Amino acid sequence: MKIQESAENYLETILILSQKKPNVRSIDIATELGFSKPSVSVAMKNLRNNDLILVDEDGHIHLTPSGLAIAAKIYERHTLISKLLVKLGVDEKTAIEDACRIEHVISSESFEAIKKHAAAMSREED
Repeated sequence: MKIQESAENYLETILILSQKKPNVRSIDIATELGFSKPSVSVAMKNLRNNDLILVDEDGHIHLTPSGLAIAAKIYERHTLISKLLVKLGVDEKTAIEDACRIEHVISSESFEAIKKHAAAMSREED
């Protein structure tokens, strides 16, 4: 399933927030991303309609298994690419910003090649 970059960003943000907080609400996402609450509400409705999140009676947002799979994939890409860019000498802030853009457009094949290369580099450093 191909989803929009903005949906991937929301799912990744929900994943990151859920690792920091016991419960994630729309206001937490709005605060984290710097978006308006109405914009986040529309996005949450779309994610819910696509079975990527569940919202319980208390307004807490939970990733469905398919939402979690997408969020985990994007987060892994973001983390690995930003770390690799920093290792290559890119300023951390720039590396994080660039990784945020790259994570959405890189093919699975290219990412897997980068992942293998990064793992080989780590083994060589040990």
